[in-house]
Amino acid sequence: MVYVGPILFGFILGFILGSRIKSNAESKVRFPISTYLVVLLVALFMAWQLGPFPYYVDSVIASGFLATIIGLLTGKTVWGIKNHGI
Repeated sequence: MVYVGPILFGFILGFILGSRIKSNAESKVRFPISTYLVVLLVALFMAWQLGPFPYYVDSVIASGFLATIIGLLTGKTVWGIKNHGI
């Protein structure tokens, strides 16, 4: 049985936080797609190490944590706020 609550709440929280991450136009730091892939793989490993939320037996990973990371990356790529000198 999959518990939708933590997954949905984690994704929404991550999406909101990801959409608020600002990009500084003057910064020389750029994040290619490989960076996002590494973050996703590390988050998957961390979710596996955390295990499921107590009393949840839907999977062997922390599905809410993984959904938050996916939401954060999605929010950043879809609605990321650009800094226009403000």
